[in-house]
Amino acid sequence: MALSGLKVIEFGGLAPGPFAGLILADNGASVIRIDRPSTSSTDILCRGKKSAAINPKIPSGKAALRRLVASADVLIDPFRPGVMERLGLGPQEFLGNGTSPGLNERLIYARMVGFPRLGPHKDMAGHDINYLALSGVLSLLPGTKPTFPLNILADFAGGGLTCALGILMALIERGKSGRGQVVDADMVSGTRYLSSFPLLGFLVPSSGMNIGPRGSRLLDGGAPFYSVYTCQDGRWMSVGCLEPAFFRAFIEGFAKALPSAFTLDGWTPSLDAQFDRDEWPKLKAYLTKGFAMFPRDYWAQVFHQTDACALPVLSYKEAAALDASSSPFPVPHPRVVSSSPQVPRNLGPESLSLESGQHTREVLIELGLKDAQLEEMEREGAIGTVKMRQSKL
Repeated sequence: MALSGLKVIEFGGLAPGPFAGLILADNGASVIRIDRPSTSSTDILCRGKKSAAINPKIPSGKAALRRLVASADVLIDPFRPGVMERLGLGPQEFLGNGTSPGLNERLIYARMVGFPRLGPHKDMAGHDINYLALSGVLSLLPGTKPTFPLNILADFAGGGLTCALGILMALIERGKSGRGQVVDADMVSGTRYLSSFPLLGFLVPSSGMNIGPRGSRLLDGGAPFYSVYTCQDGRWMSVGCLEPAFFRAFIEGFAKALPSAFTLDGWTPSLDAQFDRDEWPKLKAYLTKGFAMFPRDYWAQVFHQTDACALPVLSYKEAAALDASSSPFPVPHPRVVSSSPQVPRNLGPESLSLESGQHTREVLIELGLKDAQLEEMEREGAIGTVKMRQSKL
């Protein structure tokens, strides 16, 4: 696999950091999650990873961590600015500071924070909805008040995925220069970059994207031909026929699927109604009334294998059954096709569970520590193992 042989140290965190590590693990990297001793983890983004529970606040634990990171290719830091420096594990320790050498000058040190490091919010707590709010993107989303799409945009797209991309770019640069890099990723800036198309559209009047107030525009629910409609059974159909040819296929198929006498108080849409904004309220009412006459699966069959750009809104279970992998679990993507076959990772439910400290001894023995050292570190509280945690229950 593309990242086979790459050693990654991922400090345990929430959502974006683990997702960045998951992307690397799914593509062959050896990822070791660093957990705190005597704690449990609710992380479900742990497929293909190992867990070592090490306490950096105890000298022997800190020394082991420094040795571990010194042997790694990548470190993922999910903490607020300054935390790793206070632990004596900041980037200068490993990459050097220009006057003294570091412990691992080939290290890719990836930092994943919520707010820009030089901004006024850098020391504040926050979550996806807050980063989305400060990015300017939440203000563009439709609804009586802006509706946020779970925690997908900032945590995972603008955060974890962007961080993983930064790591890959830094690895390419290391291949040229031989030197490690600091990857500085924050979720506010990542979300803004992810949203380049709509944000740039608002800055360029000729794009037409800023016509009208929020909720009345082409792609935010204002256009009747780019929207979601409720069917008779309470489920939904998505409609996205932006181009005239697709709109024709949709509106003609829609009309044929309804009773011949169906109208909106005597009105039926013409093809010219698509970009006549004065007609949009009537067109939306016409489509709303029509979709409500039949269940979702009826409409799905009407538009199946057509160019109408009208498709059913599937539940997560329906979507899993339809996926080409036949797996209920999201499959790593994109797929890199090569001459050598790739062994798929375990996608079963057992891949969602990784106990804190499950591989502590294995990881540290590979690093060269002896059993006597590990036993002493356990007594000091510098490391934790599953066996040690179970003995305290």
